[in-house]
Amino acid sequence: MRIGGLATGMDIDELVNKLMTAERVPLNKMQQNQTTLTWQRDAFRDVNKTLKELDDMMLDMKLSKAYNTKKVNSTNDSAVTATGDAGTANGSYKISVEQLATSEMKVGKVAKEIDFEKPLGKAYNFSITTYDKDGKAQEHSFQVSKDETLKDVFKRVNSEAEGMRLFYDEQSGQVVMETTYTGIRHKDEAGNQASEMEFEMDNPFFSEVLNIDATQGKKAQNAQFTYNDNLKLESQENSYKLNGITYEFKNTTPEGPVTLTVTNDVDSAFDKIKAFVDKYNEVVEKLNGTQTEDKYRNYQPLTEEQKKEMSEKEIELWEEKAKSGIIKGESIISNGLFSMRQGWYAPVKNDGPFTSLTEIGIKTTSNYLDGGKLEINEDKLKEMLREDPAAVQKLFSNSSEGEGRGLVNRLEDALESTIKNIENRAGKSTSTMENYTIGKSMKDLNARISDFQKRLQDIETRYWNQFTAMEKAISNMNSQANQLMSQFGQ
Repeated sequence: MRIGGLATGMDIDELVNKLMTAERVPLNKMQQNQTTLTWQRDAFRDVNKTLKELDDMMLDMKLSKAYNTKKVNSTNDSAVTATGDAGTANGSYKISVEQLATSEMKVGKVAKEIDFEKPLGKAYNFSITTYDKDGKAQEHSFQVSKDETLKDVFKRVNSEAEGMRLFYDEQSGQVVMETTYTGIRHKDEAGNQASEMEFEMDNPFFSEVLNIDATQGKKAQNAQFTYNDNLKLESQENSYKLNGITYEFKNTTPEGPVTLTVTNDVDSAFDKIKAFVDKYNEVVEKLNGTQTEDKYRNYQPLTEEQKKEMSEKEIELWEEKAKSGIIKGESIISNGLFSMRQGWYAPVKNDGPFTSLTEIGIKTTSNYLDGGKLEINEDKLKEMLREDPAAVQKLFSNSSEGEGRGLVNRLEDALESTIKNIENRAGKSTSTMENYTIGKSMKDLNARISDFQKRLQDIETRYWNQFTAMEKAISNMNSQANQLMSQFGQ
Protein backbone atom coordinates (compact mmCIF):
# COMPACT_ATOMS: atom_id res chain seq x y z
CA MET A 1 0.00 0.00 0.00
CA ARG A 2 1.49 3.32 -1.09
CA ILE A 3 0.48 6.78 0.15
CA GLY A 4 2.14 9.77 -1.46
CA GLY A 5 1.87 13.56 -1.39
CA LEU A 6 1.97 14.02 2.38
CA ALA A 7 4.84 16.50 2.13
CA THR A 8 4.11 18.02 -1.27
CA GLY A 9 0.34 17.75 -1.49
CA MET A 10 0.76 16.22 -4.94
CA ASP A 11 -1.43 13.29 -6.15
CA ILE A 12 1.49 10.91 -6.63
CA ASP A 13 -0.77 7.97 -7.47
CA GLU A 14 -2.32 9.86 -10.39
CA LEU A 15 1.08 11.06 -11.58
CA VAL A 16 2.48 7.52 -11.56
CA ASN A 17 -0.59 6.21 -13.40
CA LYS A 18 -0.20 8.83 -16.12
CA LEU A 19 3.48 8.05 -16.48
CA MET A 20 2.73 4.32 -16.65
CA THR A 21 0.05 4.93 -19.30
CA ALA A 22 2.79 6.22 -21.57
CA GLU A 23 5.04 3.33 -20.62
CA ARG A 24 2.28 0.83 -21.45
CA VAL A 25 1.87 1.98 -25.06
CA PRO A 26 4.21 -0.74 -26.41
CA LEU A 27 2.40 -3.35 -24.27
CA ASN A 28 -0.98 -2.26 -25.62
CA LYS A 29 0.38 -2.59 -29.14
CA MET A 30 1.65 -6.12 -28.45
CA GLN A 31 -1.68 -7.14 -26.90
CA GLN A 32 -3.52 -5.75 -29.94
CA ASN A 33 -1.20 -7.76 -32.19
CA GLN A 34 -1.95 -10.81 -30.08
CA THR A 35 -5.70 -10.29 -30.56
CA THR A 36 -5.21 -9.79 -34.30
CA LEU A 37 -3.29 -13.07 -34.55
CA THR A 38 -6.07 -14.86 -32.65
CA TRP A 39 -8.69 -13.43 -35.02
CA GLN A 40 -6.62 -14.42 -38.05
CA ARG A 41 -6.18 -17.95 -36.72
CA ASP A 42 -9.91 -18.31 -36.08
CA ALA A 43 -10.79 -16.86 -39.51
CA PHE A 44 -8.48 -19.36 -41.25
CA ARG A 45 -9.97 -22.23 -39.24
CA ASP A 46 -13.47 -21.10 -40.12
CA VAL A 47 -12.52 -21.25 -43.81
CA ASN A 48 -11.10 -24.74 -43.31
CA LYS A 49 -14.31 -25.86 -41.66
CA THR A 50 -16.23 -24.89 -44.81
CA LEU A 51 -13.63 -26.55 -47.06
CA LYS A 52 -13.86 -29.79 -45.08
CA GLU A 53 -17.65 -29.82 -45.40
CA LEU A 54 -17.21 -29.85 -49.17
CA ASP A 55 -14.38 -32.38 -48.93
CA ASP A 56 -16.64 -34.71 -46.94
CA MET A 57 -19.01 -34.87 -49.92
CA MET A 58 -16.28 -36.08 -52.28
CA LEU A 59 -16.57 -39.80 -51.56
CA ASP A 60 -20.27 -39.95 -52.41
CA MET A 61 -19.63 -37.99 -55.61
CA LYS A 62 -17.16 -40.65 -56.74
CA LEU A 63 -19.64 -43.53 -56.40
CA SER A 64 -21.84 -44.69 -59.24
CA LYS A 65 -24.95 -44.50 -57.06
CA ALA A 66 -24.66 -40.71 -57.08
CA TYR A 67 -25.25 -40.64 -60.85
CA ASN A 68 -27.01 -43.90 -61.62
CA THR A 69 -29.52 -44.34 -58.81
CA LYS A 70 -32.33 -46.71 -59.70
CA LYS A 71 -36.01 -46.19 -59.01
CA VAL A 72 -38.28 -49.24 -58.76
CA ASN A 73 -42.03 -48.85 -59.11
CA SER A 74 -44.32 -51.63 -57.91
CA THR A 75 -47.86 -52.33 -59.06
CA ASN A 76 -48.65 -53.50 -55.52
CA ASP A 77 -46.57 -51.77 -52.80
CA SER A 78 -48.48 -53.59 -50.07
CA ALA A 79 -47.16 -56.94 -51.31
CA VAL A 80 -43.73 -56.41 -52.94
CA THR A 81 -41.32 -53.51 -53.12
CA ALA A 82 -37.74 -53.40 -54.38
CA THR A 83 -34.56 -51.33 -54.61
CA GLY A 84 -31.99 -51.53 -57.37
CA ASP A 85 -28.20 -51.22 -57.46
CA ALA A 86 -26.55 -48.71 -59.75
CA GLY A 87 -25.68 -51.47 -62.22
CA THR A 88 -29.18 -52.93 -62.37
CA ALA A 89 -30.56 -53.11 -65.90
CA ASN A 90 -33.70 -51.09 -66.55
CA GLY A 91 -36.79 -53.14 -67.29
CA SER A 92 -39.83 -54.87 -65.81
CA TYR A 93 -39.80 -57.93 -63.54
CA LYS A 94 -42.63 -60.09 -62.16
CA ILE A 95 -42.81 -61.54 -58.66
CA SER A 96 -45.46 -63.88 -57.27
CA VAL A 97 -45.27 -64.50 -53.50
CA GLU A 98 -46.81 -67.82 -52.48
CA GLN A 99 -45.62 -67.81 -48.86
CA LEU A 100 -43.95 -65.38 -46.45
CA ALA A 101 -41.04 -66.31 -44.22
CA THR A 102 -42.06 -66.65 -40.57
CA SER A 103 -40.38 -67.43 -37.27
CA GLU A 104 -41.01 -70.49 -35.10
CA MET A 105 -43.30 -69.96 -32.12
CA LYS A 106 -44.32 -72.03 -29.10
CA VAL A 107 -47.07 -70.98 -26.71
CA GLY A 108 -47.75 -71.84 -23.04
CA LYS A 109 -49.99 -70.60 -20.24
CA VAL A 110 -48.59 -69.64 -16.84
CA ALA A 111 -50.39 -71.23 -13.89
CA LYS A 112 -52.77 -68.77 -12.23
CA GLU A 113 -51.23 -69.21 -8.80
CA ILE A 114 -47.84 -67.96 -10.05
CA ASP A 115 -47.19 -64.23 -9.67
CA PHE A 116 -44.93 -62.99 -12.42
CA GLU A 117 -43.31 -60.47 -10.07
CA LYS A 118 -42.81 -62.75 -7.03
CA PRO A 119 -40.03 -65.28 -6.32
CA LEU A 120 -40.67 -68.73 -7.73
CA GLY A 121 -40.00 -70.36 -4.37
CA LYS A 122 -38.34 -73.30 -6.08
CA ALA A 123 -35.08 -73.80 -7.98
CA TYR A 124 -35.04 -74.98 -11.58
CA ASN A 125 -32.36 -76.08 -14.04
CA PHE A 126 -33.01 -76.16 -17.77
CA SER A 127 -31.33 -75.66 -21.13
CA ILE A 128 -32.45 -74.30 -24.52
CA THR A 129 -30.75 -75.00 -27.85
CA THR A 130 -31.10 -72.40 -30.61
CA TYR A 131 -29.55 -72.25 -34.10
CA ASP A 132 -27.65 -69.51 -35.88
CA LYS A 133 -28.01 -68.49 -39.54
CA ASP A 134 -25.80 -71.37 -40.63
CA GLY A 135 -27.83 -73.91 -38.65
CA LYS A 136 -25.13 -74.35 -36.01
CA ALA A 137 -26.43 -75.33 -32.57
CA GLN A 138 -26.06 -72.93 -29.64
CA GLU A 139 -26.82 -74.51 -26.24
CA HIS A 140 -27.73 -72.24 -23.33
CA SER A 141 -27.98 -73.60 -19.75
CA PHE A 142 -29.77 -71.83 -16.93
CA GLN A 143 -29.79 -72.36 -13.17
CA VAL A 144 -32.73 -70.58 -11.56
CA SER A 145 -32.74 -69.95 -7.83
CA LYS A 146 -35.88 -70.02 -5.74
CA ASP A 147 -35.55 -66.27 -5.11
CA GLU A 148 -35.78 -65.32 -8.79
CA THR A 149 -39.03 -64.19 -10.39
CA LEU A 150 -40.32 -65.20 -13.80
CA LYS A 151 -39.56 -61.66 -14.90
CA ASP A 152 -35.91 -62.17 -13.88
CA VAL A 153 -35.71 -65.50 -15.70
CA PHE A 154 -37.22 -64.13 -18.91
CA LYS A 155 -34.76 -61.26 -18.84
CA ARG A 156 -31.81 -63.66 -18.50
CA VAL A 157 -33.05 -65.94 -21.27
CA ASN A 158 -33.58 -63.04 -23.67
CA SER A 159 -30.11 -61.72 -22.88
CA GLU A 160 -28.20 -64.99 -23.16
CA ALA A 161 -30.13 -67.22 -25.57
CA GLU A 162 -29.17 -65.75 -28.93
CA GLY A 163 -31.76 -66.09 -31.66
CA MET A 164 -34.89 -66.31 -29.51
CA ARG A 165 -37.08 -64.31 -27.20
CA LEU A 166 -39.38 -65.24 -24.33
CA PHE A 167 -42.17 -62.96 -23.16
CA TYR A 168 -45.48 -62.94 -21.32
CA ASP A 169 -48.75 -61.52 -22.62
CA GLU A 170 -50.72 -60.28 -19.61
CA GLN A 171 -54.08 -60.07 -21.41
CA SER A 172 -54.16 -63.70 -22.49
CA GLY A 173 -51.98 -65.03 -19.70
CA GLN A 174 -49.86 -66.80 -22.31
CA VAL A 175 -46.12 -67.27 -22.56
CA VAL A 176 -44.60 -66.94 -26.03
CA MET A 177 -41.30 -68.44 -27.15
CA GLU A 178 -40.23 -67.48 -30.66
CA THR A 179 -37.15 -67.14 -32.80
CA THR A 180 -35.93 -63.64 -33.53
CA TYR A 181 -35.24 -64.63 -37.14
CA THR A 182 -37.45 -66.00 -39.89
CA GLY A 183 -36.99 -69.05 -42.05
CA ILE A 184 -35.81 -72.63 -41.65
CA ARG A 185 -32.26 -72.84 -40.28
CA HIS A 186 -32.31 -76.27 -38.61
CA LYS A 187 -32.75 -79.65 -40.29
CA ASP A 188 -32.30 -83.17 -38.95
CA GLU A 189 -29.87 -85.76 -40.27
CA ALA A 190 -32.36 -86.85 -42.91
CA GLY A 191 -32.60 -83.29 -44.21
CA ASN A 192 -36.09 -82.68 -42.86
CA GLN A 193 -37.15 -79.51 -41.06
CA ALA A 194 -36.50 -79.65 -37.31
CA SER A 195 -37.35 -77.34 -34.43
CA GLU A 196 -35.48 -74.05 -34.20
CA MET A 197 -35.76 -74.10 -30.37
CA GLU A 198 -35.12 -77.37 -28.55
CA PHE A 199 -35.66 -78.11 -24.84
CA GLU A 200 -36.81 -80.97 -22.60
CA MET A 201 -40.60 -80.87 -22.65
CA ASP A 202 -40.83 -82.80 -19.39
CA ASN A 203 -38.55 -80.36 -17.58
CA PRO A 204 -40.66 -78.93 -14.71
CA PHE A 205 -39.87 -75.37 -15.71
CA PHE A 206 -41.49 -75.83 -19.13
CA SER A 207 -44.16 -78.40 -18.21
CA GLU A 208 -45.29 -77.01 -14.85
CA VAL A 209 -44.35 -73.32 -14.73
CA LEU A 210 -44.74 -72.22 -18.35
CA ASN A 211 -47.05 -75.04 -19.48
CA ILE A 212 -45.47 -75.05 -22.92
CA ASP A 213 -47.36 -77.39 -25.25
CA ALA A 214 -45.31 -78.74 -28.16
CA THR A 215 -48.46 -79.07 -30.23
CA GLN A 216 -49.28 -75.37 -29.89
CA GLY A 217 -47.72 -72.59 -31.91
CA LYS A 218 -46.24 -72.86 -35.39
CA LYS A 219 -43.11 -73.96 -37.21
CA ALA A 220 -40.80 -71.61 -39.04
CA GLN A 221 -41.19 -71.38 -42.80
CA ASN A 222 -39.25 -69.89 -45.70
CA ALA A 223 -40.59 -67.35 -48.12
CA GLN A 224 -41.59 -68.96 -51.42
CA PHE A 225 -41.91 -66.88 -54.57
CA THR A 226 -41.78 -67.12 -58.36
CA TYR A 227 -39.64 -64.85 -60.53
CA ASN A 228 -40.92 -63.93 -64.00
CA ASP A 229 -43.55 -66.68 -64.02
CA ASN A 230 -40.94 -69.41 -64.22
CA LEU A 231 -38.15 -69.48 -61.63
CA LYS A 232 -39.34 -70.78 -58.23
CA LEU A 233 -37.17 -69.64 -55.32
CA GLU A 234 -37.08 -69.72 -51.50
CA SER A 235 -35.64 -67.31 -48.95
CA GLN A 236 -35.17 -67.61 -45.20
CA GLU A 237 -36.04 -63.93 -44.96
CA ASN A 238 -38.75 -61.81 -46.50
CA SER A 239 -36.21 -60.30 -48.86
CA TYR A 240 -34.13 -61.62 -51.71
CA LYS A 241 -31.45 -60.08 -53.93
CA LEU A 242 -31.47 -61.17 -57.53
CA ASN A 243 -29.57 -59.59 -60.45
CA GLY A 244 -28.89 -56.36 -58.55
CA ILE A 245 -32.47 -55.95 -57.31
CA THR A 246 -33.38 -56.48 -53.66
CA TYR A 247 -37.01 -57.57 -53.34
CA GLU A 248 -38.95 -57.05 -50.10
CA PHE A 249 -41.93 -59.32 -49.48
CA LYS A 250 -44.74 -57.86 -47.39
CA ASN A 251 -47.66 -60.08 -48.32
CA THR A 252 -48.64 -62.98 -50.54
CA THR A 253 -50.03 -62.30 -54.02
CA PRO A 254 -53.03 -64.59 -54.57
CA GLU A 255 -54.46 -62.23 -57.18
CA GLY A 256 -51.45 -62.58 -59.46
CA PRO A 257 -47.86 -61.45 -59.85
CA VAL A 258 -46.62 -57.98 -58.97
CA THR A 259 -44.77 -56.10 -61.72
CA LEU A 260 -41.74 -54.06 -60.68
CA THR A 261 -40.31 -51.58 -63.17
CA VAL A 262 -36.70 -50.37 -62.86
CA THR A 263 -35.77 -46.96 -64.29
CA ASN A 264 -33.04 -44.40 -63.73
CA ASP A 265 -33.88 -42.17 -60.77
CA VAL A 266 -32.93 -38.94 -62.51
CA ASP A 267 -34.38 -36.71 -59.79
CA SER A 268 -32.28 -38.36 -57.07
CA ALA A 269 -29.08 -38.07 -59.13
CA PHE A 270 -29.87 -34.46 -60.00
CA ASP A 271 -30.49 -33.59 -56.34
CA LYS A 272 -27.12 -35.03 -55.32
CA ILE A 273 -25.24 -33.10 -58.00
CA LYS A 274 -27.15 -29.93 -57.16
CA ALA A 275 -26.36 -30.30 -53.44
CA PHE A 276 -22.70 -30.72 -54.35
CA VAL A 277 -22.71 -27.63 -56.61
CA ASP A 278 -24.56 -25.62 -53.94
CA LYS A 279 -21.91 -26.51 -51.36
CA TYR A 280 -19.15 -25.62 -53.84
CA ASN A 281 -20.80 -22.23 -54.44
CA GLU A 282 -21.00 -21.71 -50.69
CA VAL A 283 -17.25 -22.33 -50.45
CA VAL A 284 -16.53 -19.92 -53.32
CA GLU A 285 -18.66 -17.25 -51.67
CA LYS A 286 -16.90 -17.81 -48.34
CA LEU A 287 -13.40 -17.58 -49.81
CA ASN A 288 -14.27 -14.64 -52.05
CA GLY A 289 -15.83 -12.86 -49.10
CA THR A 290 -12.60 -13.00 -47.11
CA GLN A 291 -10.77 -11.31 -49.98
CA THR A 292 -13.33 -8.65 -50.94
CA GLU A 293 -14.59 -7.40 -47.57
CA ASP A 294 -13.42 -3.94 -46.54
CA LYS A 295 -10.46 -3.56 -44.22
CA TYR A 296 -10.69 -0.72 -41.70
CA ARG A 297 -7.12 0.00 -40.67
CA ASN A 298 -8.17 2.69 -38.18
CA TYR A 299 -10.12 0.10 -36.19
CA GLN A 300 -7.55 -1.77 -34.12
CA PRO A 301 -8.45 -4.32 -31.42
CA LEU A 302 -9.63 -2.62 -28.24
CA THR A 303 -7.53 -2.67 -25.09
CA GLU A 304 -9.12 -3.61 -21.77
CA GLU A 305 -8.97 0.03 -20.68
CA GLN A 306 -10.79 1.13 -23.83
CA LYS A 307 -13.50 -1.50 -23.35
CA LYS A 308 -14.21 -0.18 -19.84
CA GLU A 309 -15.29 3.12 -21.38
CA MET A 310 -17.64 1.57 -23.97
CA SER A 311 -20.99 -0.20 -23.94
CA GLU A 312 -21.35 -3.82 -25.09
CA LYS A 313 -23.04 -2.67 -28.31
CA GLU A 314 -20.25 -0.20 -29.03
CA ILE A 315 -17.66 -2.92 -28.46
CA GLU A 316 -19.54 -5.29 -30.77
CA LEU A 317 -19.75 -2.72 -33.58
CA TRP A 318 -16.10 -1.75 -33.17
CA GLU A 319 -14.85 -5.32 -33.26
CA GLU A 320 -17.01 -6.07 -36.29
CA LYS A 321 -15.08 -3.36 -38.14
CA ALA A 322 -11.75 -4.46 -36.65
CA LYS A 323 -12.26 -8.07 -37.78
CA SER A 324 -13.36 -7.11 -41.30
CA GLY A 325 -10.73 -8.09 -43.88
CA ILE A 326 -8.65 -9.85 -41.22
CA ILE A 327 -7.26 -12.35 -43.80
CA LYS A 328 -7.71 -10.18 -46.88
CA GLY A 329 -4.86 -10.54 -49.34
CA GLU A 330 -3.71 -13.89 -47.94
CA SER A 331 -2.18 -15.90 -50.80
CA ILE A 332 -3.26 -19.22 -49.25
CA ILE A 333 -6.89 -18.25 -49.86
CA SER A 334 -6.46 -16.70 -53.30
CA ASN A 335 -4.24 -19.55 -54.54
CA GLY A 336 -6.64 -22.15 -53.18
CA LEU A 337 -9.57 -20.45 -54.88
CA PHE A 338 -7.66 -20.31 -58.17
CA SER A 339 -6.74 -24.00 -58.09
CA MET A 340 -10.35 -24.96 -57.32
CA ARG A 341 -11.64 -22.97 -60.30
CA GLN A 342 -8.93 -24.19 -62.63
CA GLY A 343 -9.94 -27.82 -62.16
CA TRP A 344 -13.41 -27.17 -63.63
CA TYR A 345 -12.22 -25.57 -66.85
CA ALA A 346 -9.63 -27.99 -68.24
CA PRO A 347 -11.25 -30.76 -70.38
CA VAL A 348 -11.43 -34.31 -69.00
CA LYS A 349 -10.09 -36.75 -71.57
CA ASN A 350 -11.92 -40.07 -71.26
CA ASP A 351 -13.65 -42.65 -73.43
CA GLY A 352 -17.06 -41.12 -72.77
CA PRO A 353 -18.90 -38.46 -74.77
CA PHE A 354 -18.51 -35.69 -72.15
CA THR A 355 -15.27 -33.80 -71.56
CA SER A 356 -16.52 -30.57 -69.96
CA LEU A 357 -19.19 -29.34 -67.56
CA THR A 358 -20.95 -27.25 -70.17
CA GLU A 359 -21.83 -30.41 -72.11
CA ILE A 360 -24.01 -31.63 -69.25
CA GLY A 361 -25.61 -28.28 -68.46
CA ILE A 362 -23.28 -26.79 -65.80
CA LYS A 363 -21.34 -23.56 -66.31
CA THR A 364 -19.97 -20.59 -64.38
CA THR A 365 -22.35 -17.69 -63.83
CA SER A 366 -22.14 -14.69 -66.12
CA ASN A 367 -21.82 -12.29 -63.18
CA TYR A 368 -18.10 -11.79 -62.50
CA LEU A 369 -18.93 -10.62 -58.98
CA ASP A 370 -19.93 -14.22 -58.18
CA GLY A 371 -16.26 -15.14 -58.32
CA GLY A 372 -16.65 -18.34 -60.33
CA LYS A 373 -19.84 -19.84 -58.91
CA LEU A 374 -21.53 -22.58 -60.93
CA GLU A 375 -25.09 -22.65 -62.23
CA ILE A 376 -27.09 -25.64 -63.48
CA ASN A 377 -29.38 -25.97 -66.47
CA GLU A 378 -31.80 -28.41 -64.82
CA ASP A 379 -33.43 -29.68 -68.00
CA LYS A 380 -30.13 -30.38 -69.76
CA LEU A 381 -28.49 -32.07 -66.77
CA LYS A 382 -31.51 -34.30 -66.22
CA GLU A 383 -31.51 -35.20 -69.90
CA MET A 384 -27.85 -36.26 -69.74
CA LEU A 385 -28.45 -38.25 -66.56
CA ARG A 386 -31.38 -39.98 -68.20
CA GLU A 387 -29.50 -40.83 -71.41
CA ASP A 388 -26.03 -41.72 -70.12
CA PRO A 389 -25.49 -41.56 -66.34
CA ALA A 390 -22.26 -43.57 -66.62
CA ALA A 391 -20.75 -40.89 -68.90
CA VAL A 392 -21.69 -38.17 -66.39
CA GLN A 393 -19.99 -40.20 -63.68
CA LYS A 394 -16.80 -40.50 -65.76
CA LEU A 395 -16.70 -36.76 -66.25
CA PHE A 396 -16.96 -36.18 -62.51
CA SER A 397 -15.10 -39.09 -60.97
CA ASN A 398 -12.71 -40.64 -63.49
CA SER A 399 -9.86 -41.80 -61.24
CA SER A 400 -6.98 -41.66 -63.75
CA GLU A 401 -4.18 -39.12 -63.45
CA GLY A 402 -3.30 -36.23 -65.74
CA GLU A 403 -5.73 -34.90 -68.35
CA GLY A 404 -8.16 -37.74 -67.76
CA ARG A 405 -8.62 -37.00 -64.06
CA GLY A 406 -12.27 -36.43 -63.16
CA LEU A 407 -13.55 -33.04 -62.04
CA VAL A 408 -14.37 -34.21 -58.51
CA ASN A 409 -10.90 -35.72 -58.12
CA ARG A 410 -9.30 -32.49 -59.31
CA LEU A 411 -11.36 -30.46 -56.89
CA GLU A 412 -10.49 -32.86 -54.09
CA ASP A 413 -6.77 -32.44 -54.85
CA ALA A 414 -7.13 -28.64 -54.71
CA LEU A 415 -9.19 -28.76 -51.51
CA GLU A 416 -6.83 -31.06 -49.64
CA SER A 417 -3.81 -28.96 -50.66
CA THR A 418 -5.53 -25.77 -49.47
CA ILE A 419 -6.69 -27.38 -46.22
CA LYS A 420 -3.15 -28.57 -45.50
CA ASN A 421 -1.67 -25.12 -46.24
CA ILE A 422 -4.20 -23.47 -43.92
CA GLU A 423 -3.46 -25.99 -41.17
CA ASN A 424 0.26 -25.23 -41.52
CA ARG A 425 -0.58 -21.56 -41.12
CA ALA A 426 -3.38 -21.62 -38.54
CA GLY A 427 -3.39 -25.17 -37.15
CA LYS A 428 -6.54 -26.90 -35.93
CA SER A 429 -8.28 -27.20 -32.57
CA THR A 430 -5.96 -30.00 -31.43
CA SER A 431 -2.74 -28.30 -32.55
CA THR A 432 -0.15 -26.94 -30.12
CA MET A 433 1.34 -23.51 -30.81
CA GLU A 434 4.62 -25.01 -31.98
CA ASN A 435 2.87 -26.84 -34.84
CA TYR A 436 1.68 -23.89 -36.95
CA THR A 437 3.03 -20.52 -38.06
CA ILE A 438 0.54 -18.22 -36.33
CA GLY A 439 0.89 -20.28 -33.16
CA LYS A 440 4.65 -19.76 -33.12
CA SER A 441 4.14 -16.01 -33.52
CA MET A 442 1.57 -16.03 -30.70
CA LYS A 443 3.90 -17.98 -28.44
CA ASP A 444 6.76 -15.56 -29.13
CA LEU A 445 4.47 -12.60 -28.53
CA ASN A 446 3.23 -14.11 -25.25
CA ALA A 447 6.82 -14.36 -24.05
CA ARG A 448 7.54 -10.75 -25.03
CA ILE A 449 4.37 -9.56 -23.29
CA SER A 450 5.32 -11.42 -20.12
CA ASP A 451 8.83 -9.94 -20.14
CA PHE A 452 7.49 -6.45 -20.80
CA GLN A 453 4.96 -6.71 -17.96
CA LYS A 454 7.81 -7.55 -15.56
CA ARG A 455 9.71 -4.56 -16.90
CA LEU A 456 6.69 -2.32 -16.30
CA GLN A 457 6.54 -3.47 -12.68
CA ASP A 458 10.18 -2.44 -12.24
CA ILE A 459 9.52 0.93 -13.89
CA GLU A 460 6.50 1.59 -11.68
CA THR A 461 8.53 0.70 -8.60
CA ARG A 462 11.26 3.09 -9.75
CA TYR A 463 8.79 5.94 -10.20
CA TRP A 464 7.39 5.40 -6.74
CA ASN A 465 10.89 5.26 -5.24
CA GLN A 466 11.77 8.53 -6.96
CA PHE A 467 8.64 10.29 -5.78
CA THR A 468 9.11 8.87 -2.29
CA ALA A 469 12.68 10.19 -2.24
CA MET A 470 11.39 13.59 -3.37
CA GLU A 471 8.77 13.54 -0.62
CA LYS A 472 11.42 12.74 1.97
CA ALA A 473 13.72 15.50 0.70
CA ILE A 474 10.95 18.07 0.74
CA SER A 475 9.85 16.87 4.15
CA ASN A 476 13.42 17.36 5.46
CA MET A 477 13.60 20.81 3.89
CA ASN A 478 10.30 21.75 5.49
CA SER A 479 11.59 20.57 8.88
CA GLN A 480 14.78 22.59 8.50
CA ALA A 481 12.80 25.66 7.43
CA ASN A 482 10.53 25.35 10.44
CA GLN A 483 13.55 25.15 12.73
CA LEU A 484 15.10 28.26 11.21
CA MET A 485 11.85 30.15 11.50
CA SER A 486 11.50 29.15 15.10
CA GLN A 487 15.05 30.42 15.83
CA PHE A 488 14.34 33.77 14.14
CA GLY A 489 11.19 34.05 16.18
CA GLN A 490 13.21 33.90 19.42
